[in-house]
Amino acid sequence: MNVPAAPAPQASPLRRLGRPLAALVTVGLPTAYVAAVDPNAPGHYPVCPVLRATGWWCPGCGGLRCVHALTRGDLNAAGHDNLLVMVLAVVLAVFWLRWAWAALTGAPAPRFSFGARQAVLLVLLLAVFTVVRNLPIGAGLAPLPL
Repeated sequence: MNVPAAPAPQASPLRRLGRPLAALVTVGLPTAYVAAVDPNAPGHYPVCPVLRATGWWCPGCGGLRCVHALTRGDLNAAGHDNLLVMVLAVVLAVFWLRWAWAALTGAPAPRFSFGARQAVLLVLLLAVFTVVRNLPIGAGLAPLPL
């Protein structure tokens, strides 16, 4: 005789929030360091090897200054230092909020898929961003020199 299995007990909201909170701490600690140690002051962080070797701003150049400005609420400076990092920070914050809400309510976690098409589009976006920010027309996308 088959006896139906008892339903598995539902995990507590705090337990379900474990992974989103761990991710928040993992990102929050380095962000707090960048907030405390100003990347605009020379000598605290290494110079970008791409900038040093080529003289071109890479897609990540100005990223630390962008994060520092975001922690201070200076959206204008953050956007000027690295608009791509600023957009990425917003996208990641929205994704994290959806993930945390799903964990809190017991809903399925949002899925993020990244296939070959998305990888090609990302590489193209990074290449275009790099070229444009190094041209006179895209000077507003390049961080100010230290």
